[in-house]
Amino acid sequence: MRARLARVDAVLVQALIAAALSFAHLHDLAMAAGQDGWKAWAYPVSVDLLLVAAWRRLRSGTTKVAAWCWFVTALAASLGANVATAGLLDLGKVPAWLRILVAGWPAVAFLGGTLLAHTAPETDPGTEVIEDQEDEPETAPEPPAQPTIGAPAQTPPVPVPSALVEHARKVAAEHHTRTGAPIDTPTLRARLGVPAPMAEAIAAHI
Repeated sequence: MRARLARVDAVLVQALIAAALSFAHLHDLAMAAGQDGWKAWAYPVSVDLLLVAAWRRLRSGTTKVAAWCWFVTALAASLGANVATAGLLDLGKVPAWLRILVAGWPAVAFLGGTLLAHTAPETDPGTEVIEDQEDEPETAPEPPAQPTIGAPAQTPPVPVPSALVEHARKVAAEHHTRTGAPIDTPTLRARLGVPAPMAEAIAAHI
C-alpha cells in the first residue's frame, strides 16, 4: 500500500511541476504579446480548462472526434508557448501574427469549452443493437392459417427478438423493484416504445 501511495505521490508531484512550468510559459507569452495584468494570468487558465474539458469528454466515451480536436488544439497552444519561451523567440519583439493568435485565443477557448460542455451525448450503443435486431427476427413468422368459412380470422403471431425480450425483463424487474408491483402491458409498451401487439407478445414471454 505504501509503495502504491509513493508511486501516486511521485506522479502527482511531476504533474504539478509540469503544470506550473506550462502555466508560467503561457503567462510570459501573453505578457509579451501585450496582454498584461489579470489578462496574462487568465490565458493559461483557459488553456488548462480546455484541456481538462476535452480529456473528460474523451474519458466519457462520447463524441470522441470533437474531444480529440479540442484536446489537440489546447495541447498545441500549451506546447507552442513552452517552445516560444525557451529562447527561440525574442519576447521583446513578438511578431504580429503571434499577437493575433494570442488575442484570438479567448474566442477559440470559449467556443471549444461551450461545445464540449453542451454537446448532447451519442446514442447508447446497446439501444442501437436492440433496434437493429427488431428488424431481423431470429425466426421467420409462420404463415397465417387459412380461416374456415364461418370461423373468425386468427391474428398472426408477432415475432419478438430474444434481445428485446431480455431487455423487457430487465425493465420489468426494475419496475417491480421500484414499485413492488408487476409491470402491466401499457406501462411496458410505454417504456419500450413498441406497438401494442408487440407489447402483448413481449408480456407473454416475461
